[in-house]
Amino acid sequence: MADLRAAFDVPDEVAYFNTANLAPVLHAVADAGRRALSRRGQPWTIGPQDWFTDVETLRGLVGQLLGSTAEGVALVPSTSYGFAAVAANLRAEPGDRVVVLADEYPSGVYTWRRFATRHEARVVTVVRADGQTWTEAILDAVDERTAVISSPQVHWTDGTWVDLAAVADRARDVGASLVVDASQSLGAVPLDVEALQPDAVVSVGYKWLLGPFGRGYLWLAPAHRDGEPIEENWIVREGSEDFARLTEYRDGYQPGARRFDQGQRTLFELTPMAIAAVEQLLSWGVVNIAAALRATTDVIAERLGRIDLQPVAHPRGPHVLGVDLPAGVRDDVVPALRDAGCFAAVRGSSLRLSPHLHTTGEDIDRLVAALATLRR
Repeated sequence: MADLRAAFDVPDEVAYFNTANLAPVLHAVADAGRRALSRRGQPWTIGPQDWFTDVETLRGLVGQLLGSTAEGVALVPSTSYGFAAVAANLRAEPGDRVVVLADEYPSGVYTWRRFATRHEARVVTVVRADGQTWTEAILDAVDERTAVISSPQVHWTDGTWVDLAAVADRARDVGASLVVDASQSLGAVPLDVEALQPDAVVSVGYKWLLGPFGRGYLWLAPAHRDGEPIEENWIVREGSEDFARLTEYRDGYQPGARRFDQGQRTLFELTPMAIAAVEQLLSWGVVNIAAALRATTDVIAERLGRIDLQPVAHPRGPHVLGVDLPAGVRDDVVPALRDAGCFAAVRGSSLRLSPHLHTTGEDIDRLVAALATLRR
């Protein structure tokens, strides 16, 4: 996994540590986009079968990435859309509880607030005690009143880790549904839904999946694939491949989770880019990516420790490093880094560093030097 800088469109003068916000584009993905846009400009080259072929290729690739098959994958435009589809098909009784993490990404929190209001349930926000992991805090919060647990694999602000296997076991013990927001991990950390058996997984495609904006993914467990989609579009109905018979309206849907696909799912301009991105991730291997990123973030953590900038306590994901910031420098750190050609983000009280395989030793040197200057 060494020296993959050339695969990304990141110039030498840029040290980019903000994949958790928006991934840099792979050259292979940009090339696929240019070819797709050129083709889209000549619609007479697009036949009826082309409305289906690329999306099914992508669905299968994402299924592989999740350790599963195409049948559980729906193509959605955003995390919020995926959450909305899931929430529309889960149930809770009055007085039940929906467990979310403190300072979690807003899209999920807003969805579960609406869900709780609709079902007269209550959102319970998990807060960690001193020295407590997220996993321990979640397990302490879950009981027989819990209807839904909504959790990421890593916390989006600082990369702190959640042991989803332990959470899934607890969810099964109490009969709760487990919904995973994998937007900050899928593509960088292995996630096997066949082993984990969550109810749903949602993810955007433009972060660790290295794909385009506007293409996201929803995986649903078999028990939820015959639910009610949040919109009705023609292409997800059975027999939709036969354009001449579309007005022979059918009640049945395409198999698997396809009924939950967004309208205009074909996205002729974007789908080939997403295919190129996921193909590259599968070629590299997510296990290998995670190991390489762990090595990088470990080096950064060690180097920053020398200048008295302490990473958040373990456990953490391999790909995101949160660094505790004194309150007096939080407003200054991102501009100071930008002036040095470094790009990162502040989320909550942490400087969030999220490198990828384009990150070099020179990038790390530049980052550490800029932060040391700011500390002084």
